[in-house]
Amino acid sequence: MSERVMPGRADGLITLDAADALWVDLTADSAVPTASGACTCSPARARVGYILLGGHVVATVGASNGQWSVPEVEVRRAAAELNAVGMDRQDLVRIGPFRGAPRQECDEETPLRWRRRITGELREPDGPERAARREVGRPYHLAGIDWRQILVEQTREGTQRTWWLPRAVVRLLDAAEHAETQWVQATRTRRASAAAAEPPSHPRQARDADGRQTTSPEGPTASPRPYDKELEGQLYSVLSRKPGTSRRVAGWVCAVCRTAPASVLDHCHEHGYVRAPVCQSCNTQERPDHLYSNDIRVANRYTRLFHTDTDDWLRHWHRCPGCRARTTLPLPHLAAWTAHIACRSLRPTHRAPRGRKPCGVLRVSWTGSQNAPRSCLLTVAVDFCPSGEHRVLARVPYREAAERFRVWLAETAPAVAAAAGPDRLDGLPAQSRPVIADTGGEGLALF
Repeated sequence: MSERVMPGRADGLITLDAADALWVDLTADSAVPTASGACTCSPARARVGYILLGGHVVATVGASNGQWSVPEVEVRRAAAELNAVGMDRQDLVRIGPFRGAPRQECDEETPLRWRRRITGELREPDGPERAARREVGRPYHLAGIDWRQILVEQTREGTQRTWWLPRAVVRLLDAAEHAETQWVQATRTRRASAAAAEPPSHPRQARDADGRQTTSPEGPTASPRPYDKELEGQLYSVLSRKPGTSRRVAGWVCAVCRTAPASVLDHCHEHGYVRAPVCQSCNTQERPDHLYSNDIRVANRYTRLFHTDTDDWLRHWHRCPGCRARTTLPLPHLAAWTAHIACRSLRPTHRAPRGRKPCGVLRVSWTGSQNAPRSCLLTVAVDFCPSGEHRVLARVPYREAAERFRVWLAETAPAVAAAAGPDRLDGLPAQSRPVIADTGGEGLALF
């Protein structure tokens, strides 16, 4: 550790300026870029009682002279957690803009809500240029992370700008937002209990022997716990209306990656059953890339869904009793699997500087629906062929696609296949239909 932070030390506490210097020193070699001013510049919230460093909440301690300090050991712990994070700059998650997302002004008095902060700033005139200049008084970090160094901007079909961050950073910022929410809830509960127990004349804030005003260093009341099928077989349309569901979801760890805190309830739009609580990163990764209601692009993320983390995702999708009983996937996912796996050998390649490159971008559309399997037909095609020669690769009937999937499932994930089958039809809804109409696949609230 650099000696320049030592003057800020006092009884295990260091000043915010010293904490900033320590944070930069300790995270200099981290894969995730960090920013100076993490403890002193917006959106740091020292005077509220805490600051966010990575996914960690660090309590602040205010002295009688108005100067704030933080425990040095907590800063070191937050830095160690950040240094342990690996980041793949090619594994990106779209963070905005999304249709229908309400705009909200964010300043030092509002919670992190990092997606809205980034989207709000980049939507301003000359947003990226202004962000790059880091104007005085503008927030240039989130939880100590310099997001501008790793933000990727893409233009979709030549019209709409979209913004992307590495998946590891998205999970880290989601963890910070979750930790902040838990902290605030725990603080409100303690204050309410203290107000009920103490006479009104008593001061609410305690001071120690040196006259420092202290904030309890305790964090959330409980760490997120692993999901253990507590919601299995429940309908999303019923559960989503129950009070306290969001708070209950926040108490679990993501059922897919098992690292980030859960934030949404993933459910099957075909049968209406809840699958499991998941984090925003996994929820975004799973979402089909709809062009239209019956047409999807087969993005690169399907390599992870059907290759790298196949067993985890198949097990997750089959948490829906309807999909498990029919030994299949929801129609958009089955269509993507058909294009990505079953028709992989049909995809042409073209010469490239380094060998050969797969032709264009895979797209799969369908006519009819899974409710009328005899008339449902999947069409696998190629968009943006460099030579313009390739169009339709295959037309696969729904029943044939479902049968191919069953064979592949038994070979790829035998444990998942063994738990599926037609003997598990009890309790299925009489009519399969989406619970919520997906009007474009972009609204985070739909998933």
